[in-house]
Formats: sequence, structure tokens, C-alpha cells
Amino acid sequence: MKFACQKNTLLREIVLALDFTSQRNTLSIVSNVLLETYGNTLVIKATDQKVGFSSTIPVETIEEGSTTVFCDKFLGILRTLPDENIIFEELGDKLFIHPEKKSIDFELRTIAADKYPALEDAAKHEYFALSQKDLFDMIDQTIFAISDDETRYFMNGVYLEQESDGLVMVATDGRRLSYIKRKLDQAVPSFTPVIIPAKFLTLLKKAGTGEGQIFLSVSESVIFAKFGSQFMYSTLIKGQFPNYRRVIPASQSNTCKLSIAEMNEALKRVSLLVENKAKRMYLDIEAGGITISSEESDFGQAKEIIRCDYAGDPCRLAMNYSYLVSPLRVMEGDSCAICFTESNKAVTVKPDPEKDYFHIIMPMQID
Repeated sequence: MKFACQKNTLLREIVLALDFTSQRNTLSIVSNVLLETYGNTLVIKATDQKVGFSSTIPVETIEEGSTTVFCDKFLGILRTLPDENIIFEELGDKLFIHPEKKSIDFELRTIAADKYPALEDAAKHEYFALSQKDLFDMIDQTIFAISDDETRYFMNGVYLEQESDGLVMVATDGRRLSYIKRKLDQAVPSFTPVIIPAKFLTLLKKAGTGEGQIFLSVSESVIFAKFGSQFMYSTLIKGQFPNYRRVIPASQSNTCKLSIAEMNEALKRVSLLVENKAKRMYLDIEAGGITISSEESDFGQAKEIIRCDYAGDPCRLAMNYSYLVSPLRVMEGDSCAICFTESNKAVTVKPDPEKDYFHIIMPMQID
């Protein structure tokens, strides 16, 4: 195998491919990336046998062939090379790498391509299109609420289900829940609801631009995605996702409206003196203002009052401040609403005016 291409053309693809390889065992073939050239095309493949990636780029093929090299070292070499045409040539069990115009030589040990595991085939599956912006908005509004508790593996991903006019994404860790329903112009084929691993959603965002369309296909055990010349997939999380509809309050009697920017700044300042592991912070809500305060500790206490629009009875909420910070960071617009009924029942945080998403937080016990 021998081919030539511009460094930056290949570098972009190998940066993505690395995240699809396994780095736990550098001697394993799934730590390698597969390179296969034919015509004037290079096919790049990577998999850790749970996620997979494939891409094609134009190259100058001098001799057709295929091989695999350790992806991490290959990427490191590419990053240090000058921005010019690079020659790649396999001789024996080594891949020789050198720029056309400079006296720089690298050689990497290879493993035969026929030992590389086959990637999942999505050709038989039906794809549907949606805009990258819609999908990435849905990911942004949910991914932070995913549980990291591996004993409850069925909450280690985002739940995706199809409805008649669009898609619903939900994530929860048992103490908070994030929900978004995005209406789509194009019909989505019916599929059984699935749980998508957080890693795959992160990889989709890394590979995408946020512009144009992305094509998805959902089977019982695998989700496939493709845009441009790139194709990727992930196995799905098996298990029963919690019945999230039971958590969503039918109605809430109190609504407090406030500035997102002011709340974010206040949370940032008051959190400096939050010392407990539970990250407990108090919100004292009354007409005209919210008092945000930390518990008194050996270091002291922080307190800040911000303006709000509220007409109900005074109420004190104890909350994990990070559960407030995460949704507010990705919330669109200038204002948000905090909706509640009692200090020990679910609190809903949503944009004001309402959009197609909201976040539910379970308050903490007030000592």
C-alpha cells in the first residue's frame, strides 16, 4: 500500500477516529485504525466493538492496499508533521511516513487488515433526516442529566423515542430530569424507544458542524448516523428506562420568573462558600426577590439577592446548586421560570416564554 495526501485532510479524520478506538490495551487490534486505499480514495475505519467509525477522503493512490496502525501514535506523528503532502508506504510490517519536501522519516509497526473486526452494516436500515442543529440542541438540553452510577446502567444514556410529529429525548439520574420534544418537518419512521450511550452523543457533536443535515437509523440494538463522508454507530444500552412521565408534575401553583444571567452570576458567587458534598444551597423566594445563600461553615457564608417576579407565599427551597447551573447554562433567552408547589416536591426550571424543553429537580431536605 502506498498513497499521498495533504496532512490536514487526513489529520481531521484521525482525530475523530481515535475516540472510536480502545486505548486500554495498546497491543489490541481495536487500538488501531484501519487504512484502505483504492482508486484515489482512502477509507478510514475505527472501532472498539461498541462504537464504530468510517470515513472516506480523496488521496493520490500509488499502490492499492490496506493495513492497520496504532491510532494514538499515528495521530501524534501527523500533528508534528509540516502542512504539506505526506507519503505513506507500507513495506513488510511497517508503515513509513515522510513529507515529500523534508527529510523527516517515521515508521510505525502494522497489523494486517484482515485481522481487523468488521464494522456494523447499516445498509439494510431505513434512515431519516433531521438538521444537525435540532439534534445537537436536544443533546445539549439532556446530556448533563445522565447518571454516572454504573449500577443503574439503564440511566447511563439518553432515552430517545419517536412521536407522531417529532422526537423526544429524556435523561435522568434519579434526582433530576431533563426533557425536550422537538417537532420535525420530516416524518420519522416508527422505532422502539432506545437508550443512547452518552459517549456516542458526545462523538456526534464533535464530528458535526451544527449546520446541514444528519441522517439517523435506529434498530433494536444499534443506532447509526451519517453526514457527509462520515459514518458512525453505537450499540445501545439495554434495560428499562424509568417511566419519566410519572415524574413530570401535572400542575404547579407557584411560578417565579427571573433573569438567567443574574441567576447564573449569583450561583457562581455563592457557590464559592458551599462546602458540603451535597452542594446544598438555599433559595428563599418571596415577592420582589430571591435570596440565594450557602450554609454557614467554618469559612463563612455567602448571600445574594436578585430580582424576581413572584406573587405567591414566601418559600424556602434547598437545592444542589449544580443541578440549577447545568440547565441554565444551555437555556436560550433572557428569562427563566422556577415552578413549584411545596418545598419538598419537584421543582421545574424552564425558559420564559416556554419552549420545547424543561428540567425537573428534586429539592433537598431542609435541616
